Amino acid sequence: MSNPFVHVELMSTDVGKAKAFYGKLFDWKLEDMDMGDMTYTMIKVGEGTGGGLMKNPMPNAGSMWVAYVNVDSLKTATAKAKSLGATVIKDQVEVKGGGSFSIITDPTGAMLGLWQTEKG
Repeated sequence: MSNPFVHVELMSTDVGKAKAFYGKLFDWKLEDMDMGDMTYTMIKVGEGTGGGLMKNPMPNAGSMWVAYVNVDSLKTATAKAKSLGATVIKDQVEVKGGGSFSIITDPTGAMLGLWQTEKG
């Protein structure tokens, strides 16, 4: 399959409460990573697509899950999405040692992350 879902992220208003809930509900292994200006919690699920958990960086926004789709070229995919009516929420943010992402909303308002793995 081209462009598979590769990561699912919870942007939460209460990280501690979310970690306690999902850790107990699914027995996921939650691993905190210091990202300098924030702590990011990796969600290790064993089999299948893993994810992450973080404090929602959008002011006054509720908690939400965002799925990420793998793309060959983040710049091309983001531009194509925009040309098809998407709104770009975050444009090409680099994640040190991993890759880069954009976050869009489709023409119906649904949020989606685009992910390009670091080439090297």
